[in-house]
This record gives sequence, structure tokens and C-alpha cells, in this order.
Amino acid sequence: MAVDAPVIDFHFHVTTAEEYSEWFRGWFRDYGGEETVAHLRRVLSCPQAMLDYLDQQGVEYAVALAETNPLTTGISPNERVVEFCRASDRLIPFANINPYITTDLVSELRHCVNDLGCRGLKLYPTYQYFYVNDARLYPLYDEAQRMGVPIMVHTGSSVFRGARLKYGDPLYVDDVVVDFPELAIIMAHSGRGFWYDAAFFLAQLHRNVYMDITGLPPLKLPAYFPNLERNADKIIFGSDWPALTDIKGNIAAIRSLSLSEESKAKILGGNAAKLLRLLR
Repeated sequence: MAVDAPVIDFHFHVTTAEEYSEWFRGWFRDYGGEETVAHLRRVLSCPQAMLDYLDQQGVEYAVALAETNPLTTGISPNERVVEFCRASDRLIPFANINPYITTDLVSELRHCVNDLGCRGLKLYPTYQYFYVNDARLYPLYDEAQRMGVPIMVHTGSSVFRGARLKYGDPLYVDDVVVDFPELAIIMAHSGRGFWYDAAFFLAQLHRNVYMDITGLPPLKLPAYFPNLERNADKIIFGSDWPALTDIKGNIAAIRSLSLSEESKAKILGGNAAKLLRLLR
């Protein structure tokens, strides 16, 4: 792979301040100061403002995530996220389907992909309270596999009010991949905190399982994953914006790691580009 592969932020939230839960806005303000909410409003004031921000951070494409998390963080509807992304092919919408709110999961997936133009799906087990291997989701996985739609799954910890961490164990991904071996699954946060080893092992074991390193300090990656380069084909960069993250600094930190230039290019965008079919 060429070392000039695009930089892709595979984990970018576009939930507006108004869409976040009231408690989350307060937490965000307390954690980062009043300027953090102002920054959120500026970047999401219009698609061009987000594109300008991505340019400043050195990011070519961003995966924009919808969420339907009324029990925890808030609701950013699929339709609103898709409409925001229509301004540029650099903004790639991923839908969310909450299995407690949507009963016909297959029809909703088809609507999100075929009608709205979503390029993937994110599931939030820790915020919506389900195990990823729940049989209710199997028709959804079957259809996603048939359609070639990648699925991102939150794994690992969360500090947000109401999150239930037991649903974030990446081991439950194993059942899904065994039963749907052609389905691409991205483990967001790579089992952050509790399950780094499990996430790394699953990505090595299964051809279509990937690790999203969103939310992990880049300079600590070699400590979390001592054989990091061995899995370079399966690791994907993301920022978790609007978390208090220096995207440009994290990109620079990854580039400073003792890895081959080819591996760095894969992590920063090459692997994501293949999943998103931006590279042939």
C-alpha cells in the first residue's frame, strides 16, 4: 500500500448540542469548559465548517455517526446525519438502528442504505442495553452481510451516565463473526480498558474483524498491544470527536510510532479506505 493513503477519521460524531441529552451537555461543559460547547456548535454549524475543521486537522474523510440513545447520550437521527453529509463525499454517513425502538431491523437497514445512502451501521450495545450476539439482531447481520454493509460495534468502557459496561465485552462479537463470516465488523475502542487482549486476538483470528483505536492515547498503543504491527492490516484510526481530542496531534503521534511507513498508512486510512471502498 502506498504511504500516501488518505487519512480517514472513522469515528466522528455529528450530534449537535441540541440533540445531546441535557445532562451530557452539562457534563461536556464541566469537563472541558464553556469553550467546548462553543467549539461543538462552530464545527457543526454547517457542513463547510466541518470540512474546514477536518482540513485543519489533516483529515481527508470522516465517518459521521448517527445515534439513537435516548437512555444515555441523546438522539441524532439517521435522516439528519445523511442530510448533513450530502454536502460532500468526504463526509460518510453511518446509520444507527436501536433494536428497542425499531422492530423491523432488516427493513430499516435497507431504508438507511438504499434510500438514504448510508455507507455503514454503528451499534451502541452499552448505551442501548443489548448483547451484540442477541438472536434478535441476526436477521440484521444476515442482511448487512448480503448487502456488504460494514458494522461498527461499541466495545469496552464508557464514562457516560447510564452506560452498562457488561454489554461492551468484545467476546460477544465472536459469535456474530462465526455465524456471519463475510460480515465486516469494526470493534470501536478495541475493548478499551478491560478487553484489549480479547479485541486484538479477535482481529487476528477473524478475517473480517477490525480494531478501531478511537479513544486510546496513540503513544500508549505499543503498551496496550505489544504486537501492534502484526495486526496493522486490521487497525483503524478514529478520533471520537467531539471528545476532547487533538486529532492533528494524534495523527502525528501515530506517525511517530516505531512502525513501518506502510503500517502507519494502513492505520491512518488505508484499511478504512478498503472497507469504505474508496480504494480499489
